[in-house]
Amino acid sequence: MAQPPGIHARRAALRLLDAVLRRGETLDVAFGAATSDVRKFEDKALARAIASETLRWLVDLDTLIDSATRQTLPDDAKARQVLRLMLAQWLRLGTPPHAVIATGLPLLSGGPRRLAHGVFSTLTKREAGLPEAPTLPDAVAARWGERAQAIAAGLAEPPPLDLTLREPAETEPFKVQLAADSLIPGHLRLPRGAAVEKLSGFEDGAWWVQDLAASIPARLLGKGEGRTALDLCAAPGGKTLQLAAQGWKVTALDISKRRLDLLKDNLKRTGLSAGTIRADALKWEPKHRYDAILIDAPCTATGTARRHPDVLHRIGPRQIAELTELQTALLERAQGWLKPGGTLVYAVCSLEREEGEDQAARVALDPIPITADELPGGVQPTSEGWLRTDPGMMSDQGGMDGFFIARWRAPPQ
Repeated sequence: MAQPPGIHARRAALRLLDAVLRRGETLDVAFGAATSDVRKFEDKALARAIASETLRWLVDLDTLIDSATRQTLPDDAKARQVLRLMLAQWLRLGTPPHAVIATGLPLLSGGPRRLAHGVFSTLTKREAGLPEAPTLPDAVAARWGERAQAIAAGLAEPPPLDLTLREPAETEPFKVQLAADSLIPGHLRLPRGAAVEKLSGFEDGAWWVQDLAASIPARLLGKGEGRTALDLCAAPGGKTLQLAAQGWKVTALDISKRRLDLLKDNLKRTGLSAGTIRADALKWEPKHRYDAILIDAPCTATGTARRHPDVLHRIGPRQIAELTELQTALLERAQGWLKPGGTLVYAVCSLEREEGEDQAARVALDPIPITADELPGGVQPTSEGWLRTDPGMMSDQGGMDGFFIARWRAPPQ
């Protein structure tokens, strides 16, 4: 029996959902295996979009499903998983109900298939809908506290496309050329969905993709003027590129060969230079000290939930504790690698206090407070001189990822 067109993408989306919710994998890690039998690029992208929107709105999709069933389906029941995907396509991706049914029901058989058909038909007849902002899982909302509601509103849509320019002086010409917005010199913002490789300036290495918030840590080190900088946990290299473009003599260290290869490709495309070292930062010892060190530490990445909504469902106390321990070790080691008077910047794309504010409070170096004139308009540092961004900020301009950033100076000799 011939399978309906598009069924492979839906089956791949189901595998992605299972990988995240049952095995705790990231969407990025699961994507290759989940889409291995999907030939067309467009179908692979569709599978990712279906899974992403399902995870973004999972709590609300489950509420709808439960409202149309007499008995609550187990969380891991295949009928619930398929209904989640079907509803996400209808309510978030605008797929007509008949197409949703044609590509969703073949994923089930027997009683579960009849149940899913009945639930979906009930909800379409009811003209069910989703709230303006996704409902966060209870544990996540509790962790994010008073900012949870604003952050949830910032997660309602995937983010726009942000670019960092190699030459900030070219901001205005590229704004015109790409019909882009700019929120700070050296930054461009375009609508999501743009084909990156086809944009003017890509082949020339004039810019690279980087969220606005992710570009701030390197900006806080200013012009290098030939001084030395160590970019710890550097790959795939956005901050390394920034530091090189700002005139630093950069050493980029990362443990992953694959990610370092990406960094080297980016250096080649942009015409920038940096030394690269593949090593474990917890075991490696530098041959000399550095004028500046940037630690973009491994973290839970909950600040990237707009583009990686899997973090809403696979990050909990265990993952936070494990990564906090690693971050503490990196911070302790890096402080000893600074020259007298050298600058340390610590950053995590996390919304968890344990990975941000609590880490910064334990650093014994002299703080260098971050000031408002170093930041995009409308973004303010904390009273401690740190920076905390989240997806609920600058929502009228497209928002930004969640980051914690702090800066210190080593004692003079």
